Amino acid sequence: MYVFCVLIIHYLAESGNYKKMKKKTKIFAVSGVKNSGKTTLISRILPILSDYGLKVATIKHDGHDFDADVPGTDTYRHFQAGAYGTAVFSDSKYMVVKQQPKVTQEQMMLLFPEADLILLEGFKTCSYPKIELIRRGNSVNSVCEGCHLAAVATDMEPDELVLSDRKIPLLDLNDPKAVADFILAFGEE
Repeated sequence: MYVFCVLIIHYLAESGNYKKMKKKTKIFAVSGVKNSGKTTLISRILPILSDYGLKVATIKHDGHDFDADVPGTDTYRHFQAGAYGTAVFSDSKYMVVKQQPKVTQEQMMLLFPEADLILLEGFKTCSYPKIELIRRGNSVNSVCEGCHLAAVATDMEPDELVLSDRKIPLLDLNDPKAVADFILAFGEE
């Protein structure tokens, strides 16, 4: 048994999978008021993170409920006819829609065990580190201070912002590489 375990560990170490097996998925939120640019920023940093060789998943909370399927598809018709859940899959992806009360971000995170990084969109009060977006013409006040705020990404000058903690790092909202690098470096010191 011992030899078998040593061989497995040796194989995993040689293939690079041992590091992946031991790693912990980093979770980081991108937060801000409505229309602050959260989706846009995430869409701009995803290609950078992918170029770094990372597997990144995103989770977004919709406070207004949503339609996950489109009229005309078979699964939409199944759902409309009374199925509490539907699933569709191909050789390379799948989608599950399931009615379930009290879904949490932790439950959603379990769907991505192989992710290097999970970005949460929104989640202003969650206990994960976050970057808050404060964009000119949209907001000047932080709505995340005291809620694990790691940095503010903004297109404004520091003296234009209303922050109670002036030590919070400010990032250029229009520099997605700097934002991606900050997320990856956060907590690694």
